[in-house]
Amino acid sequence: MADTERTGWDVIVIGSGMGGMAAAAALSKVGHKVLLLERYQTLGGLSHSFSIEGFSWDAGIHYLNCVAPEDRERHILDWLSDTPIEFASMGAVYDTLHIGDAAPLALSRPYEAQARDFKDRFPDGADAIDAWIAALKEGREALLKVTMTRAMPEIFGAAVKWWHSHAIDRWCKRTTQEVIDEITDNPELAAAFAAQWFDHGGRPSKASFAMHALITGAYLESGAWYPKGGGAAFAEHILPTITKAGGEARADTEVERLLIEGDRVVGVRTAAGEEFRADAVISDIGARETVNHLLPADCGYQDWIDAIRALPHSVAHFSLFLGFEGDIERAGATRANHWIYPGGQVDVVWTDAPETPPPGMFVSFASLKDPQHDPGPSQRYAGEIVAWADWSVVEPWAGLAPGARGEDYQAFKTRVGDAMFAQFEAHFPELAKLVVFRNLSTPLTTRAITGHHKGAFYGIDTTPDRLMSEALQTRTRVPGLFLAGQDVLSPGIPGALWGGVLAAATVDPRVFRQLPG
Repeated sequence: MADTERTGWDVIVIGSGMGGMAAAAALSKVGHKVLLLERYQTLGGLSHSFSIEGFSWDAGIHYLNCVAPEDRERHILDWLSDTPIEFASMGAVYDTLHIGDAAPLALSRPYEAQARDFKDRFPDGADAIDAWIAALKEGREALLKVTMTRAMPEIFGAAVKWWHSHAIDRWCKRTTQEVIDEITDNPELAAAFAAQWFDHGGRPSKASFAMHALITGAYLESGAWYPKGGGAAFAEHILPTITKAGGEARADTEVERLLIEGDRVVGVRTAAGEEFRADAVISDIGARETVNHLLPADCGYQDWIDAIRALPHSVAHFSLFLGFEGDIERAGATRANHWIYPGGQVDVVWTDAPETPPPGMFVSFASLKDPQHDPGPSQRYAGEIVAWADWSVVEPWAGLAPGARGEDYQAFKTRVGDAMFAQFEAHFPELAKLVVFRNLSTPLTTRAITGHHKGAFYGIDTTPDRLMSEALQTRTRVPGLFLAGQDVLSPGIPGALWGGVLAAATVDPRVFRQLPG
């Protein structure tokens, strides 16, 4: 018999990623007693940090937008946090592109500066570059019109979309590649335009251009930032807001099922058999994961469930975490990230790892971004290589427990890590000499931490269908159940933040009235 705990929780939040923490803290700020439950051993979702052999890395944060001192998201984070989170600017240049055999192309902000970066490299493409910058601005505005409907009653959301239908059709319903093809037929310039697509996880041929514009434009408008102390700063500063209001945040507590009485969600049951009840339940684990794993099979609402299951998942990835000893800046490391496409094509995913080298990689040096990092006398720094991949490459081991995957899986991981490191070494030979530690995480790791379908780092893919879906509202079709996080709005920390705040405001509109302007 289940152990039912009745402790007067007002709201239960499932998942402690940015969306879950934001929802729980926002409701705590307006007087609710919130229980936050996390399946993983560490709170914070993909914003958490971890350490091995004296090196520390972030599980999913590489840089952030929308947290400049004047940004509303920054003010909201300050409001949610017990004490403010500090952020360090990465400077004017935040990304460097390495496409084919061309010289590296450093990209800076704001819009005008990046236009000049492109024009210096592609002087014959000035008109196309101006058209691209204009499209980014218009596409971003169009998507903001769509996302504002996520917490609206359906009739009002439909009216907003109708009023802005021309811009939505032009920018939200077309892919990044379709917009680029309309602007230029220069393949090198086209590749440069699309190169940063893994910031939202949607391949140029599949993703809504407006989503690309939203994420790219946010960096151009507010710059690139990194939290002082690393990604763990989010949990360290936000969770006390919940506990000081009488709430609780529990790690290593997997929710197995939603409790439904009549037609309404009334609480949750954990894998350990505990039952917790509340007036509202907010899921931050992903829309697909919510309907696939938490809803009873006979709960009804099949049209809504089918609509969510029909949406495609985003790509998976490998991360090779590196530990360095020595002067890494002198050897070529920078605060700016590096996007590497050796073959010159950017709409690529590693589908046959490790038989061929990774066709696309992202390199980041978190230690250089964090002013609180102390390298010590041996000059120890952390870095990371990310290679986006297809789930199929790890699927043979997906049904096996971590300790039962056998020697062939370990050999597979070794070969993947070697292939990624060889690509890194080809671009940063002096840096490669300073590497003293390597550790590989796979899409199976992402699934273990997040529970995401097929290890999708960003959850649901950023396709036009996802943007226009009526199923991804904060208030679900199931009474008492709400959605938060990046599936509601957009990928990344700011999108998940807004997804959490909007979910909280849907539960209690007083949140809207207290949000900082």
